[in-house]
Amino acid sequence: MRGPVLVTMTAGLFLSACASPDAIVRFGAPNAGFAETEKTVRDALGKETAWIQSSQEAAQTAERVHALVHRKTINADTAVQVALLNNRGLQAAYAELGLSAADRWQVTMQPNPVISIGIMGIGADGVGPFRAVEGMIANNLLALATQERRNDIADTRFRQAQLRAAEETLRVAMEARTGWIDAVAAFEAAALVRQAEGTADAASELAAQLGETGFLNKSGQARDQAFHAELAGQRARALLDAQLAKERLTRALGLWGTDVDYFVPDALPKLPAGPSTRPGIEAEALARRVDLAIAKLELEAVAREKRLTDATRFVSDLELIAGFESERETDEATGARETDTTGQIEVEFDIPIFDSGRARLKSAEAAYLRAAHQLAEKAVNVRSEAREAHLALTGAHRIARHYRDTVLPLRRQIEEEALLSYNAMITSPFDLLADIREGLNSSLSEAQARADFWRAEAGLVGAIYGGGTPGGGGGRTVVPQGGGAAEH
Repeated sequence: MRGPVLVTMTAGLFLSACASPDAIVRFGAPNAGFAETEKTVRDALGKETAWIQSSQEAAQTAERVHALVHRKTINADTAVQVALLNNRGLQAAYAELGLSAADRWQVTMQPNPVISIGIMGIGADGVGPFRAVEGMIANNLLALATQERRNDIADTRFRQAQLRAAEETLRVAMEARTGWIDAVAAFEAAALVRQAEGTADAASELAAQLGETGFLNKSGQARDQAFHAELAGQRARALLDAQLAKERLTRALGLWGTDVDYFVPDALPKLPAGPSTRPGIEAEALARRVDLAIAKLELEAVAREKRLTDATRFVSDLELIAGFESERETDEATGARETDTTGQIEVEFDIPIFDSGRARLKSAEAAYLRAAHQLAEKAVNVRSEAREAHLALTGAHRIARHYRDTVLPLRRQIEEEALLSYNAMITSPFDLLADIREGLNSSLSEAQARADFWRAEAGLVGAIYGGGTPGGGGGRTVVPQGGGAAEH
């Protein structure tokens, strides 16, 4: 019969729209797309990350993190590794990648066909339970015709999602490294305040003896006491700042419970002999910046969407409907029942009388121009940020080296001579207090310059690969901060 033949032909057309097994394997996997994110992170940081999707994986990761931090003194690399494994916000970003994989998988699926069955003439005389039965099956031909283009657009969007997950990973790594630098710098500054207190205590004992003999008047004694009170206030403030800095680091690492019982060193690493030189840093950043790659893919996706809009400007909906109608009749002369089956094909589409698609096309053109300008702006900014990061690194190293090699040796010499003169009663206590205060300021400035260098070095990685660039080269003020023990 013609009806079943038409239905069979139409069913073959519909089955051709089914998703391929490769697409199901690729986008239906639990960690779909994560391998590319892992590779980007490994190339940029030399660290590993994990996408936790089960209670067993969560328990294994928690055990590993506990072994890395519990009652341990962690360095910057350990802080970064812990953050990549344990930061829950990062896991949420990886879940966004899973959502994007599901969306990409969904695009491979055609709209479900619509089947309709109708029974007419129910209870009519002489024809049995019904007079006729009609069956129809409909599917969207436009979706079939544009499947390849929609797959290309979805692929581009999925690659963007992979890079966004990598960008968030780089951002978390940057936050952990700079948080570690800030915490260690805080405790180092605190140790300097305590060291100044020790020097002032030695002078205070002699000042008290001079006050008892009448050699130092009450005004001088009050000045000495005020200086000690100021140092005590600085130390208290420093301790609080250091504790707060460590708490910010704890948040970046995603630690809680007993895992917060960890330590950081009491001083930042020494200044290296020279900063790393990268003469081709602009080209390197243009080739490796994740956010620039995302902007390029955005332009590519918008261009593909514009071409699809242009192709479907006049016809936005096209459906093929195929089916059959089977009608039964009874011959009055013989009483025999006859069944007549006929095939049926319909095509439904919109007539572009009121909406010619010009508005959709204009919107697509504007979106393309916007993406093109955003990409151009991003390229300009990436070049500038790369140069800025390199300038910050070399400048911070030069400033820190100046404090280390010139300022601090002079201050130590001045302080030593001042103590000798004070003990010999050649200089007044006020001169000694001034020298101690100025020496403390110079030591804090050297610590700040060294911290700025390490921040700038972290920022250089961000300028090349993405994930943010922390301010370096004096953009951050280090105040005296508390502590002073070997571990904190």
